[in-house]
Amino acid sequence: MGGRYLLVLLGLCSTGYGQRWSIQPDGSILWAIGAGLPHADHIEMSGEQVSMWVQYEVDSARTPHVSATMVFPAFRLQPNKTSSAMMYTVRDEDLPRILVNGQPWKAGVYNGSVTHGIKDEAVSVRQKGIMDIDSRWGAGLSVHRLLFPSAVNALALEKFVFTNVSKQSLTIEMEHMDMEVRPSPERAIDGPLRFMVLSLGDGVQTLRPGDSAVFWCCFRAVRGGGAAPGAAVVSGVAAEGPRATVDPVAEEDGRRARVSALSNLLRLETPDTLLNTAFAFAKLRATESIFKTRGGYVHSPGGLRYYAAIWANDQAEYVGPFLAFLGDSLGVRATMTAFRWFARYMNPDYQPIPSSIIAEGEGTWHGAGDRGDMAMIAYGVGRVALTCGDPDSARVLWPLIRWCLEYLRRKVNASGVVRSHSDELEGRFPSGDANLNTSCLYYDALRSAAMLARAFGVPDVYSHRADTLLRNIHAFFDARVQGYDTYRYYDGDTLLRAWIATPLVMGIPGRVGGTIDALFSPQLWTADGLASQAGDRTFWDRATLYALRGVLAAGEMGRGMEYLEYYTQRRLLGEHVPYPVEAYPEGNQRHLSAESGLYCRIFTEGLFGIRPTGWHRFQCTPRLPAGWERMALREVHAFGRVFDLEVERAGPAKLAVRLRIDGKTKTYILREGDTINLDT
Repeated sequence: MGGRYLLVLLGLCSTGYGQRWSIQPDGSILWAIGAGLPHADHIEMSGEQVSMWVQYEVDSARTPHVSATMVFPAFRLQPNKTSSAMMYTVRDEDLPRILVNGQPWKAGVYNGSVTHGIKDEAVSVRQKGIMDIDSRWGAGLSVHRLLFPSAVNALALEKFVFTNVSKQSLTIEMEHMDMEVRPSPERAIDGPLRFMVLSLGDGVQTLRPGDSAVFWCCFRAVRGGGAAPGAAVVSGVAAEGPRATVDPVAEEDGRRARVSALSNLLRLETPDTLLNTAFAFAKLRATESIFKTRGGYVHSPGGLRYYAAIWANDQAEYVGPFLAFLGDSLGVRATMTAFRWFARYMNPDYQPIPSSIIAEGEGTWHGAGDRGDMAMIAYGVGRVALTCGDPDSARVLWPLIRWCLEYLRRKVNASGVVRSHSDELEGRFPSGDANLNTSCLYYDALRSAAMLARAFGVPDVYSHRADTLLRNIHAFFDARVQGYDTYRYYDGDTLLRAWIATPLVMGIPGRVGGTIDALFSPQLWTADGLASQAGDRTFWDRATLYALRGVLAAGEMGRGMEYLEYYTQRRLLGEHVPYPVEAYPEGNQRHLSAESGLYCRIFTEGLFGIRPTGWHRFQCTPRLPAGWERMALREVHAFGRVFDLEVERAGPAKLAVRLRIDGKTKTYILREGDTINLDT
């Protein structure tokens, strides 16, 4: 069944796919408030010591409502489990009152008293690393509310900009707030711990027509009895106490600088503004969720639950191989920290490495047993070691790769595929004693290990194992399932599963057409991408992101691009934006960060077909969509160099691939669908 026909059946081919947001010239996305109210959504933004989760709503009267939850990953509480970071929520009614000509700017309940203000009507909401809510108070006042986390400190801020757009002067006042709460000493680890809500720049100002006033609310965490040393400037006025360490203007500049720096790294350039913008947004989310812990910088998923901790799938398998291309120093450090933490659990008895290392590296979670974690780790570490192009770093990682591969060798069953307790869905759906996903990850890890062995000049014992495993994967998993020549997910499986996409991603030949047909079939494809299992409403974006990457890598450009466009439009400009999500119904479609890394890999590995093969060498199988004349990846930091990779049409069924390094250009001509080996 053709993709366009299937989308029509799903009701997904209307103009804009139900688009609520639009892309702006500066790369932001904007929701111009109109019909379709009420509407509510949530977004997460992160810095080194805080994550800010913002729930926002515009009700049927166009009134905006905001609730912000701050999570401080390194401020730990007993019992020190995965979710035991200090966390507080601040709602509109918890903020200091703001009065305009003596009347409350915002109606609500303050200190138990009901206040009635002039109606505040939302005009627009804008996002690009900072949440910006624009509203109008009556006819005379324009209001901007900006919410963002600090890039480096344990605080987040809300900025209020009031501009007098009337023809008469008015007075505006923010009341003073100095609120503090403390977890009990019994719960606080390395305490005392304090959470504060502070007004900055409060007081009364007179605004003539055209003038603006700026007020701030600071949400911060402090460890110990006093404030840490720091700058003492608030709107140019010396401050005392906890305010003495907060410079809100510098904090805003720092957040904008971090967002800008990431936007300049690894830029996607295509004729499709939608895809370019979604890539930039996903790149930000994939990278901002890096936290400073006592065990080093670590990448963590977020989602109000998963901080100061790592997982074999999220950090090793999903996002690590993307961060290796990015050139962000924190991303590199966080990836190496994750691998160092995993390596601590290698042991001579080959007992499994825990699925997750939590609590700043001081605890573990292994509640689901072996989910195929050693395959996830070996796969990610092998790709990162090759991509970084640094033999010294790769030698540090080599023992972990070898240990994981030996563990997996010992787990091969009588049919020659890998046994595990479950897969990354941890028993939510059946996976048998040996599942397709784990064996495919093991296969790719063996291929990477063979390349590393040759680069190190040591005997390659892995190529033969990979070839044998490939034959066994086909013998054990090849099947006709629900009418499609594809793969069964485990022995006895009779239903299509989303992870049949994994062989496409790993370059496993055979059964490509039947698998792609199955992925886009009515049994699996839903309005939100792939169902985890045919006939179930549950979806996990990670499987859809794998599938889109694999379909493009396999060269199925027509349906691949059509479904990629649809998915991207829904996630970037639809009802829940602007990033890929974790799952539904579980988790309220949290914007977990590693999924955004998987979105970016649709392009680096799917569209451009990059596969690392050596310190300064990679394979490239570019797939230029119909109707595109060119595409490029700019500022790629990989294989020991910084380079641009350009692809453009060079005649009928021909492509020109250009590698630009240090002002020099190498050009290669190849047939569409061919693979080329490139040296940096």
